[in-house]
Amino acid sequence: MSLVLTLASRNLFHDRLRFVATLIGIVFSVVLVMIQMGLFLGFGRMVTTMIDHTSADLWVLPKGAKCFEDPSQLNTGARDKVASVDGVASVVPLVIGFSDWRLGSGEVTPVFVVGADLRDNTLQPWNVVEGDVRSLSQVGAVVVDRSYFDRLGISSVGETAEIRGRRVKVVALTDGIRSFTTTPYVFVDLRNARQYTGTFPERASSLVVRVKSDADRTSVLEAVKAKVGDAEVLTSAEFRDRSRSFWLFGTGAGAALFAGALLGVIVGTVIVAQTLYSSTKDHLSEFATLRAMGSSNGYIYTVIIYQALLSAVIGFIIAAAIGYAVVDVTAKSALPIVITPWLIAALFALTVVMCVASAIGAIVRVVRIDPATVFMR
Repeated sequence: MSLVLTLASRNLFHDRLRFVATLIGIVFSVVLVMIQMGLFLGFGRMVTTMIDHTSADLWVLPKGAKCFEDPSQLNTGARDKVASVDGVASVVPLVIGFSDWRLGSGEVTPVFVVGADLRDNTLQPWNVVEGDVRSLSQVGAVVVDRSYFDRLGISSVGETAEIRGRRVKVVALTDGIRSFTTTPYVFVDLRNARQYTGTFPERASSLVVRVKSDADRTSVLEAVKAKVGDAEVLTSAEFRDRSRSFWLFGTGAGAALFAGALLGVIVGTVIVAQTLYSSTKDHLSEFATLRAMGSSNGYIYTVIIYQALLSAVIGFIIAAAIGYAVVDVTAKSALPIVITPWLIAALFALTVVMCVASAIGAIVRVVRIDPATVFMR
């Protein structure tokens, strides 16, 4: 085994320029796939960030609601009916919607208002870095993310603006709560949210249901469904999957990211295959000598495969380092790249398969060598 590895490494490192070209092809393809899949995972997380941070077991939604940001509304008359179900701990309405934020300069920018009952602790701002969230109970109080300072024309707690003609004051700041639609989230109390979005008192965007810890969730789910009429009832997991599916596949964003990843695999495989084939072709006389000395085809195939594996390991290590550097750079961007352990494992397996598949062309070339050619030189 050590002899095979030694021979493979010497063949691989003999022509350093060609070896560098091979690594470039591998690194390029792996980094491209990693970034595309990282964007896919990052986008998938961002589209469900509000659902993930809502303390909910069940969601009562308007019929056909596709995601958290869906503007559809339902009648809150079912709230008391749902609350009467045995096993239900609380039922809290959420009011969300787009509105206009007027800066001090008079410029207007769209914002996405998120309103919940703060006394119930259902959906509150997280990653608070300045100010007091409890102050949201005051009339006109809002919480925004500091990454949107430029968009909102503010720079600190205490500054004021207008939402739909009503004066608002920033009472707290968060860090990292970004919207994938680029429209800033503005957290407010439920009562204020109705005014800022023009929602009638008997209407809400959804009802958040929490189930008692000792209750049978399946039974509660069925009982709630029977109480809400034509509204839909989803678990948090179901609502998360629906929202992610809509934004990733219903809008075509997921297909575009997958296409980019596939392009990276194709380009990388072609580059690596061409480089490995050229390298093997330049060493045909050495492989012919091995065959003339009685080396089996299996031994020669192993040498070529080892060359491909060495290229895969070295190229992947470099690509992974670049990938994690990109993750750090984009951590606070509008669409952060996410790299998970399973993605790293999958990409390593993909890199190995890509390099081994690329070596097949070289193996086919070696198989056709006539050992007698070594004596004809």
